[in-house]
Amino acid sequence: MTVELLSALCLVAVLEGLFLFVAPRGWKQAVEQLYQLPDRGLRLLGGVFIAVGLVALFLVRRS
Repeated sequence: MTVELLSALCLVAVLEGLFLFVAPRGWKQAVEQLYQLPDRGLRLLGGVFIAVGLVALFLVRRS
C-alpha cells in the first residue's frame, strides 16, 4: 500500500469518528433509516457515493 492510500484510509477513520463524536444520536437515526432500505436501495446509495467520491478525487488531483 502506498502512503497516500494509507493516509486516505486514516482520514476516513477520522471523519467517521468525528461524526460519531459530534452527533451520536443523529448517526443512530441515520443507521436506522439505512437499515430499513432494501438491498437495492443501499447498493444504489453506495454507487452514488462511489461516483461522487471518484469525481471529487479526480477534480482534486487534477488541480
